[in-house]
Amino acid sequence: MTDLLPLTWPQARLGEALMALAQAADLSPRQMAAPVPPGELAGEGIGRWLETAVANLGVEAEPTRIVYGELTDFLRTAGPAIFPIETDAGPRFLALLAVRRKTAVLLGPERQTHKAALETVRAALAAAVEAPLLPEIESMLAETAVPPRQRDKVRQFILREQLASTPIGGGWLLDLSPGCPFWSQLRRAGFLRQTLTFTGAYIVQHFLFLFSWWVIGRAVFQGRVEMGWLVAWALILFSLLPLRALNIWLQGLIAVNLGGLIQKRLLFGAMRLQPDEIRHEGVGQLMGRVFESDAIGTLSLNGGIRGLTAIIELVMAGWVLSVGAGGVGHALLLVVWMGIIGGILVIFYKRRYRWTVMRRGLTHYLVEVMVGHRTRLAQTLRRHWHRGEDDDLAEYVKVLDSVDRTGIILELFISHGWLVVGLLGLAPAFISGSSSPAALAISLGGVLSAGMAFRKLALGLVNQLLAGIIAWDQIAPLFKAAARPEAAGNPDTAVPPPTTSGQLLGVHDVSFRYNAQGDQVLDRCRLRIRAGDRILLEGASGGGKSTLAAVLTGLRRPDSGLVLWQGLDQLTLGDAGWRQRIVFAPQFHENHVMGSTFMFNLLMGRRWPPRAEDVRLAHELCDALGLGEVLARMPAGMLQTVGETGWQLSHGEKSRLYIARALLQGVDLIILDESFAALDPGSLQRAMRTVLERAPTLLVIAHP
Repeated sequence: MTDLLPLTWPQARLGEALMALAQAADLSPRQMAAPVPPGELAGEGIGRWLETAVANLGVEAEPTRIVYGELTDFLRTAGPAIFPIETDAGPRFLALLAVRRKTAVLLGPERQTHKAALETVRAALAAAVEAPLLPEIESMLAETAVPPRQRDKVRQFILREQLASTPIGGGWLLDLSPGCPFWSQLRRAGFLRQTLTFTGAYIVQHFLFLFSWWVIGRAVFQGRVEMGWLVAWALILFSLLPLRALNIWLQGLIAVNLGGLIQKRLLFGAMRLQPDEIRHEGVGQLMGRVFESDAIGTLSLNGGIRGLTAIIELVMAGWVLSVGAGGVGHALLLVVWMGIIGGILVIFYKRRYRWTVMRRGLTHYLVEVMVGHRTRLAQTLRRHWHRGEDDDLAEYVKVLDSVDRTGIILELFISHGWLVVGLLGLAPAFISGSSSPAALAISLGGVLSAGMAFRKLALGLVNQLLAGIIAWDQIAPLFKAAARPEAAGNPDTAVPPPTTSGQLLGVHDVSFRYNAQGDQVLDRCRLRIRAGDRILLEGASGGGKSTLAAVLTGLRRPDSGLVLWQGLDQLTLGDAGWRQRIVFAPQFHENHVMGSTFMFNLLMGRRWPPRAEDVRLAHELCDALGLGEVLARMPAGMLQTVGETGWQLSHGEKSRLYIARALLQGVDLIILDESFAALDPGSLQRAMRTVLERAPTLLVIAHP
């Protein structure tokens, strides 16, 4: 650690370190004054401040927890990253720019890069957990008379065995935000370089392929095959092997990188959607978005690569045709044929789009019927179970038939039509006898080469790329939503001060309506909530109670007026900072149990993965709410998967789970919207007592 200490940054210059590291890593941070952390930050407070500061720079900081056994492998791909290191002088930070083989590139406080052995960095990060074991290990090594030259290996082996699963702390990986311009993400991922390399390698590969046939064809038309030409032909064929391997590797690399970027942006965009944007969509429609996102990530990418290679082959085939017996006219015939195919493609696209819309509708209907199966059986007359389904299926079959017929015509035109047209274009030169056999052979080779390219185009463009283009209208809202700005907040407000008294939340003349022509749902609303208050908000359905709760928690922005937390608005605190202060348990139909473990559903808003104190607190809260009996009957306890939508839990058990989830987030103000409506009298009293004891400040919404 002594060797690395001059290369570490003090906490007072952490903001400067973040900006310098982002600039050195080419993350294009916003040009602004480097944020300065308050001196009293410690523990999780540093992480909250750092993430807010990085968000202001327009960069993403992903917190990560590392275990001892995975530290070396993790560091090899970690840069750029910031790691905290405890020293005698207090916390300091290591700015890791990159790792090249066994050498780490560090950014020092003078903003210069320095190289250090990867093992040195690993030892510095692991020193705190290794230190308690080292005296005992050294004593054991001395007693067993291990040779000095072997002691380092034995010591490391013992440490790995003892500490393999021990957490050694955390760090923050810096990267471009998924919401930044997608072109910037592609550039950073090396997509353009990889694509150009792939295109160049494929052009060379295809040129060598054509050249190999020219070599053997020249020998054949000369009437003798010399050994030199055969050797040249064999060498050319062998040289194709590494190029083909390179193309396959690059194709896989492009697919993985681009697919990962798209999926990451879609997930990021899903969290930026407003509730009203998906409220009107059913389960089947949402599932359709998932299916279409998969089509974008796989079909369009594979189809795009196949389409690119087919276009390259068509261009080179056109060049071959232009130097053959048919001349430039033969090449122009290829261009005309491509135009005809383009026209048929437009017709096929429109029909396939209509079929896709109908397929999505039927999928949505099927999923909705399956989700509401019990309601359908109990409340729908048997004779009405399949009303309208036959008509919908008949229309679907009719549209599908038109798609199939157009697809068959298109495939015939693409795959086989060109061979007929190409040979007919060669007929005048063949009949006149004015062309040499070599020129005719070149033209025939060009026709066949274009035919193979058209077959590849049929597979890549028609079956895959068009499917991806059609799928785009489903996932475009998610993709575009990722670019929506989110208030990052002032880093100085990232860590909430402890609150014991005084006003927490102030609502000043807030008005809200759902659309410009609608009535005011909230009209100059005023409210003050002090620390420790217990407030019951009653009112008739549709009176705006849930809307007010959504405004208080930042899910909706008021049309006018101010909502202030201890005198600060949401823009100052940031969206994430606002959610760290107020938690909202919405109504039952808007709250969900995720298809994961019971523990995840409890602690998803607190911290994941959880720590020992989180699990202990969760058990205590479950016992207080009467969920201990639920856990007792689960074979895996807290680790039991409760099923999608929580089908293993009753209505009341879900309600208590939602209450526990809100309480476990450890915020200053908890808002519960109709959270007690599904509880029996005994469970209600128990839940109310627990909430009143554990909630610092409480606002309960209920019907009178």
